[in-house]
Amino acid sequence: MGRKGSPRSPQAEGGSRAASPPSPLWALPEELLLLICSYLDAQALGRLGQVCRRLRFLSSRDLLWRRIARGCLNSGFTQLGTDLLMPWMELDGEYLYLSQAENIQAYRLCAGSTGLQCHPQAIFSGHQEDVCRFVLVNSHIVSGGGDGNIVLHKIRGSYSAKFSAHEQEVNCVDFQGGLIVSGSRDRTAKVWSLSAGRVGQCLHTVQTEDRVWSIAISPLLSSFVTGTACCGHTSPLRIWDLESSQLLTCLGTDFHRGAGVLDVFYETPSLLLSCGYDTYIRYWDIRTSTRKCVQEWEEPHDSALYCIRSDKNHMIASGSSYYGVVRLWDKRQTQCLQSFHLSSPTSSPVYCLRFSTTHLYAALASALHVLDFTAP
Repeated sequence: MGRKGSPRSPQAEGGSRAASPPSPLWALPEELLLLICSYLDAQALGRLGQVCRRLRFLSSRDLLWRRIARGCLNSGFTQLGTDLLMPWMELDGEYLYLSQAENIQAYRLCAGSTGLQCHPQAIFSGHQEDVCRFVLVNSHIVSGGGDGNIVLHKIRGSYSAKFSAHEQEVNCVDFQGGLIVSGSRDRTAKVWSLSAGRVGQCLHTVQTEDRVWSIAISPLLSSFVTGTACCGHTSPLRIWDLESSQLLTCLGTDFHRGAGVLDVFYETPSLLLSCGYDTYIRYWDIRTSTRKCVQEWEEPHDSALYCIRSDKNHMIASGSSYYGVVRLWDKRQTQCLQSFHLSSPTSSPVYCLRFSTTHLYAALASALHVLDFTAP
């Protein structure tokens, strides 16, 4: 009687089982696999990790979960409005003034929230091209535009004045003590009178030999600083006497060619902040040295800095040229305190930043973003 034998394996028969062909999925580069996974939500990523060890390793990458984690955090930022082009803004009590193309619009801030009223309370016009910069001082708005003109408005009233200022765009303006200073792409900075009977009269013209991107009058009303494109061999930061327009001093000695200064901000008559294309925030104390800044912070992603603002205490906010990155800095630390990405996936510079006691406002090309400091 024959014994019932156990089934013989294919190998025992002299054959071999064909190996399964590798999945075409693994022929893709890892960067592409991560991009595909980035479209999955948290639940789908979790299920993907249960398929096999290789997919579990891929789906557990920090790069994928960091995006999901950010969406679960309350950053305090909200988004308001669209299509601001290249905006500039100022805060004045209960109102936010925002430039949109050739107009400046005043919006009332909604009490107890981060929002603005849907419709502007007032619109200030006068430019034939986009407003580049404007300032709000003593119930007056002074703006410079792409048409080369300077326009003056009185907020509460119908008074306005307009005069031809530069041959090219007026990139920056400031207004203090009855005087306007302006800087232009035409490589000049000018001082203008607003005295009775002399409105729009040019008192001085400064040949900067370079395009002027930023300008600010000292709180002492004795001088003003210009930030230029740094296309030559002269420092892009120079301080001029307001009465005589003579050069008083140059700040810094180690600027590289092209390290243009895009924003300057006086905290006090002797303390000055600057930023620009070379990715650095610099803190100057004119009392101690004009050759070297007393402190500096570098944008970690090698991005130009379009604007800065401080609370005149410990905190500085900066806006970068890519993906709407706003960073908060503590002067007592060397590294960035916190950062916010406001325009991903569409890249936009942060054109302007402003503080109030409870909010930070960031103007991008696509929207106005608000950081609520009171948010939990």
